[in-house]
Amino acid sequence: MPTARIPVAAVQPSAHNRADFASAWPHIADLANAAAERGAKLIVLPEATVPGYVLGAAPVNVAQLERAFADLSAIAARSGATIVYGTAKVVAGQTVNAAACIGPDGSELGFAAKQFLWHFDRRWFARGDELEPVRTPLGDLGLLVCADGRIPTIAATLVERGAQLLVMPTAWVTSGRDPQALENLQADLLANVRAKENGVPFVVSNKCGVELESVAYCGKSAIIDADGEFVARGSETREEIVYGEVELRDASRSAPDATRFAPVAAPPNARERARIAFTTARTAADLERLAGLAHFADCDLLVACDAADVRTEPPVVRIASARAGTLETTAGLAFAIADDRAIHDPRALVDARLHGIDLIVWCADAGRDAAWQTRFARTRAAELRAFAIVFCGDGERAFAVDPDGAVVAGTFADFRMASFVYDRARSRATTVAPTTDVLAGLQVAEAIRAR
Repeated sequence: MPTARIPVAAVQPSAHNRADFASAWPHIADLANAAAERGAKLIVLPEATVPGYVLGAAPVNVAQLERAFADLSAIAARSGATIVYGTAKVVAGQTVNAAACIGPDGSELGFAAKQFLWHFDRRWFARGDELEPVRTPLGDLGLLVCADGRIPTIAATLVERGAQLLVMPTAWVTSGRDPQALENLQADLLANVRAKENGVPFVVSNKCGVELESVAYCGKSAIIDADGEFVARGSETREEIVYGEVELRDASRSAPDATRFAPVAAPPNARERARIAFTTARTAADLERLAGLAHFADCDLLVACDAADVRTEPPVVRIASARAGTLETTAGLAFAIADDRAIHDPRALVDARLHGIDLIVWCADAGRDAAWQTRFARTRAAELRAFAIVFCGDGERAFAVDPDGAVVAGTFADFRMASFVYDRARSRATTVAPTTDVLAGLQVAEAIRAR
C-alpha cells in the first residue's frame, strides 16, 4: 500500500482571554511561522484559538477572524504548508466552532464545525451537522473538534469516507484535581484508541495555561501514529511546538463490516442494582466452590467465560465467547457479548447502547497486548457510559470497568474472584457535563452518518 511521510507540528500556545486576542495573536502567528520555517507541512493550532474559547454573549469580531486567516494564509503560501486551526466561524448567520483548513496556496480548503458541543460552549456556538473529509494536497483529512473525539462514530465515519489522517484542534480542560498531573480522559486514553481503532494517525493541538481564571487546560498536544502510539507529546504546562512525522496510507480501502447487536428487550425483572462477581475459573468444581464464596460476599451472581455448566446459588452466568455479537438476558440483566473484533470496532456497540444495554462482557483472545485490552475496555465503558467485564485471553486476569472508564476490580494470581456493584443509576447518568449528553451525541452522529 503506497505511503507518504508528512512532517507535522502541533502548536501548543498559552491560553488567552477573548478580550486579549489582539495582543495575543501576533505571538501565536509567530509560533505557526516558526513551525513552517522548521519544515512542517501540516501545522495544527488549538480549538478556538481565534478569538478565544469562552466567547460570551457578544458577537464575534469578523475583522479579527479575517486578520487571523490572512496571517495564516500568508504563512501557508510562503512555506507550502497546510494549516488547520481552531476558529469561530460565521456560517449562514450562526457562529460555529470550526477546524478550518488552509492549503499550501493560501486558500481555505474546507472546515468542520464541532458537533458534540461541550458544556457552556453551546451557549454561543451552533452545532455542526456534516461529516466529510477535507481534501488537501497532503491527503484527505478528517477534521474534528475537541469533544467530537469522545464520540467514537464521528472519527469512524470520517475514516469510512476516506480520511487518511485525523486532525483535531482541541481545548482539553482539566479539573486540577492534582496540579502535578493534569488529567483529561481524551488526552490520557481516548486519543490513542481513536488512532488505533481506525488505523490512521491522529494529530491533536491543545493549549496550556488558564483562560478567564476559570478554564484550565492540560496541554499534552499529541502526534499519534496509526498503531495508537505517541510519536511526540507536549508537556502539561509549557508553551511549545510539538514536532513529528506521520505516515499517510493510500485511502483506497473499504471500511470493515461492523459487528451489529440486534435490539433486545430488557428482562421483565430487570435489576436496578446488583453486586456482580466474576472469575477466571472454568471447571465445575472451581465454580461451585467460588459460587459459595460469592454467596458469603453477598453477590447476586457470578460471571464466567467459557465455563462448565453448574447449578449454584448465586447463579453462575456462563458467557460463551462463541456467541460474540449477541445479546443475552439472564439473572435480571442484559449483557452484550463482545469479542476482540467487536471491541476494536468503534461502531459495534453503539446500537446496543442506544437500545439500553449498559453491561458489556468481553471474552478477549489469547496473545493480545494486556495494556491495549485495558485501554479499549476503559474507552468503551467511558464513551458509552456502560459497565464492562473483561476476561483476558491469558485465562489469568479478569477485570471490571465502570461508566467513568475506571477499573474498579480485577483478579490476579491466586485472587481468582472479584466483584463490583452494577448500578443502573450510574449508567443512566449520560450527561457528562451540563447539557452534554453522550447518548444524544451518539444519536446525532448516527443520524448524520445515515444521510
